[in-house]
Amino acid sequence: MSRHRHQEWIIFLKMIAKNTPPNKVIHVICDNYATHKHAKIQLWHKKNSRFQFHFTPTSASWLNMGERFFRDLTDKSICRGIFHTIEELVEAIEHHIQVHNSNPKPFVWTDSASNILEKVKRGRTKLNNMQSA
Repeated sequence: MSRHRHQEWIIFLKMIAKNTPPNKVIHVICDNYATHKHAKIQLWHKKNSRFQFHFTPTSASWLNMGERFFRDLTDKSICRGIFHTIEELVEAIEHHIQVHNSNPKPFVWTDSASNILEKVKRGRTKLNNMQSA
């Protein structure tokens, strides 16, 4: 969507709900962007309890595979490009996705699970300390 407000987020969540069997629990992993925690989202969530929201720790974009994809898209296809129209930008993005999908490879963590989890634990402790201050 061209915008990323709580209204668009609700439309997206409704689309997921509509296209997922009603007996399935839906786990949504998202970042701490204000849109994802808006009061209207919280109200919607109370009425849609099969959705379980899981938030990545603040300042941990490296845990979010979507963020990693967008970083690569930016670095490889957008950063040094010149786009005279939105259509040209969209074309470059679609080309990047097509090339990426033509030879997909799984992401392989280069650090051990224990080191990654320790970083998450430290981040969570720091976040909790900030919230209680």
